[in-house]
Amino acid sequence: MSKLSHAAEQLVRGDAEIAAVEALAETTATRDFLAAVIGRYAGRTALVTSFGAESAILLHMIAGIDRNTPVIFLETGKLFPETLAYRDLLIERLGLADVRSVKPDWAALLAADPAGDLWRRDPDRCCHLRKVEPLERALRGFDVWINGRKRYQSEGRSGIPLAERADGRIKLNPLARWSADDVERYFAEHRLPRHPLEARGYRSISCEPCTTPSSPDEEARAGRWRGSEKTECGIHFDGTKLIRNQSA
Repeated sequence: MSKLSHAAEQLVRGDAEIAAVEALAETTATRDFLAAVIGRYAGRTALVTSFGAESAILLHMIAGIDRNTPVIFLETGKLFPETLAYRDLLIERLGLADVRSVKPDWAALLAADPAGDLWRRDPDRCCHLRKVEPLERALRGFDVWINGRKRYQSEGRSGIPLAERADGRIKLNPLARWSADDVERYFAEHRLPRHPLEARGYRSISCEPCTTPSSPDEEARAGRWRGSEKTECGIHFDGTKLIRNQSA
């Protein structure tokens, strides 16, 4: 999609707010864009992060703008211990003042996944209970949420816009246009620590049972749900309707 074309499409659809936000993103450096949004939607903006392989970039930017900006972390109960240690390291290193570790509803989880193996039997349901539903709760009261998706990560993400409307909120993808080289340069320039699992070939990191290493000739997210058709957990597309219908 050509420059500003998505913003123009939003205007045609009558969503002037998204069009304005995306136009700003297209014409402003990433950090300056985030500062403008956080200033405009003060107290109503949150960063959602996995503390995964590339998460330190947005966390570093947010810390430099306003370290009190709420950071939402989905602590699913299935994460690598290295991820939890990395979270603690970045919180201390960057001085993040409001990191909210959000957990699943344990009563619902116990009812649906008493043996802890739902990820194997029904991964969509597992993601809904451990990620989608907790995020829905955590985002109440916020008008804007920021995430770190990038177009180069997978074919399914190749067309994501810089700003979009999701469940009535503004959803920002400020790193959408960044390349793998951009990511490497930012880490090097700011001397940010890397996730410890990267050295073992993990290029996209989430829950331990559903994450494997990937080779350089694969997509960055090839190690997620390897061997299945599943490519997303559900927080980035409207894939929860089926889950809700199944549980009705």
